[in-house]
Amino acid sequence: MAIEGRSERREGPIRYGMVGGGQGAFIGGVHRIAARIDGEFALVAGALSSNPERARASGAELGLDPERTYASFQEMAKAEAKRPDGIEAVSIVTPNNMHYPAAKAFLEAGIHVICDKPLTSTLADAKKLAALVEKTGKVFVLTHNYTGYPMIRQAREMVQKGQLGEIRVVQAEYPQDWLTEKVEDAGSRQAAWRTDPKQSGVGGSTGDIGTHAYNLARFVTGLELDSLSADLDSFVAGRAVDDNAHVMLRFKSGAKGMLWASQVAPGNENALKLRVYGTKGGIEWSQADPNYLWYTPFGEPRRLITRGGAGSGPAAGRVTRVPPGHPEGYLEGFANIYAEAARAIRAARRRNGKPGRDVLFPTVHDGVEGVAFIEACVKSSRKNAAWTKL
Repeated sequence: MAIEGRSERREGPIRYGMVGGGQGAFIGGVHRIAARIDGEFALVAGALSSNPERARASGAELGLDPERTYASFQEMAKAEAKRPDGIEAVSIVTPNNMHYPAAKAFLEAGIHVICDKPLTSTLADAKKLAALVEKTGKVFVLTHNYTGYPMIRQAREMVQKGQLGEIRVVQAEYPQDWLTEKVEDAGSRQAAWRTDPKQSGVGGSTGDIGTHAYNLARFVTGLELDSLSADLDSFVAGRAVDDNAHVMLRFKSGAKGMLWASQVAPGNENALKLRVYGTKGGIEWSQADPNYLWYTPFGEPRRLITRGGAGSGPAAGRVTRVPPGHPEGYLEGFANIYAEAARAIRAARRRNGKPGRDVLFPTVHDGVEGVAFIEACVKSSRKNAAWTKL
C-alpha cells in the first residue's frame, strides 16, 4: 500500500453498479451511502438480487432505469461493458460464495471492482481472483472499512514513525452478541447465510468479524504473520460454523499477538478494539469510540489524541471531514475507502487504463491473506489448536 494527498482534479462522478444489496440487505445500503458521501460515485445499474422479481423491485426503489436493472450479474457485466455510458466500477455485496464468480465476470469485462469482505469463500478462489486482477490490471478494492477510520490511520502513522519502538505485543478483539441464540432458524436472512458454510465458507465468526480484527492488526502494525494457534467453538447447538474464536499469533518479527472474535458475547454490539505495545509505548483504540486514540509513551502519563485535534497527524487529517468534537464513524470510514477507490479509478483513467498505486486501501492481496487466515484457523482448531503456518 502507498499513499498520496488529495490533489487530483474532479472529473465527474464515477458510474458504478451493484451486485446484491437489494431489499432486506443491510450492507448494500451502507455501500450506497458511502459511495454518495463525497459525490464520487453515481449508481446507474444493478443486479440487486438472485430473485428477478426482487431485483426489479429493488431497482425501482433506487430509481434505476429498468433497462439497467438486471436479472443476473453475468447479464449485467456483458451489457454494461458494451454501453458507451456503461459502468466503470461494480460494488459486490453478496454472500461470500458469490464474490469470486461476480468479480471474475466484471474483471473480464474490463470493469473495476469494489468487493465486500472476506474476499472469497475459499482460498483457491482467492488466489485465482488475485491472479486475474494482476492479469487485467483493473483496480480491486476490498472494503475492510475500519482501515478508513482517521484514528486508525493515525495509529498506523505512529507505528511507521517508530513512536512505539519495536512492536512486541498486539491484541485485537471483535465481540458481538447477535448470534447468542440460533436466530438463523428464526427467519434472520443475515444470520442464515453467515452460518451456512456453503455461502459463508468454512469460517463463521472468524470469517465475518475475525478477518476485520486480523486485517486491522496487520494494517496498523505492518507485521507479517508467521503462524497461529486457534481454538474455535460452535457454542450454539447445531451451528455449522464457529461462533467464537481464540487465536494466538506469532509474527515473523518475533512479536506475539492474541485475537478474539465472538458472536455469542452478550452485552457486545460491535466492540472491535486494538491494542499495540512496543519498546517505547503503547496505543489503544475502540471502534465504539472511534474519534479517540489513547497513546502512552513508556514512563509518561497516558495521552488522548483526538481526531482533528492536537497531536493528530497528516495521515488522519487526510481522511477527516469535520472539526473535532463532531463525531465521525462507521459510514465515514466506509466512505473513505470509496474515496480512495475513486482516486485509484481516476488515476487509471489518466494512465490509459493502468490503475494508480499511490492510494491506501485494502487490496486483493490483503483479501487472499484474510482467507488464508480463516482457513489456517480452522485447520489449527481441527488439530487441537496446533501451531499452523499461514
